[in-house]
Amino acid sequence: MELFIFARFHVREGREAAAEKVLAEQVAAARGEPGCLSIGAYRSTREPRLFFIHSRWKNEAAFDAHAELARTDRFVETMSGMIDHPFEATRALAL
Repeated sequence: MELFIFARFHVREGREAAAEKVLAEQVAAARGEPGCLSIGAYRSTREPRLFFIHSRWKNEAAFDAHAELARTDRFVETMSGMIDHPFEATRALAL
């Protein structure tokens, strides 16, 4: 069953350009992973410090493999240092 991931990032003031770069790099790398059906990074049109990642995975096992990569750990660590809230990614199934 397909798995959808939603992640929200409200970055600290002055970190917008750095966050944009890190998000773009992560998305580009994840697109080539087995089981990644789609992934994109987005920036709010009304709040320039608010970013999102939305991704679709073949199944939960495919996302779990992604989550266990050293690159993903580095991404989480880097973004955690840029945001003004705890890091959180939501796993969801389509209704």
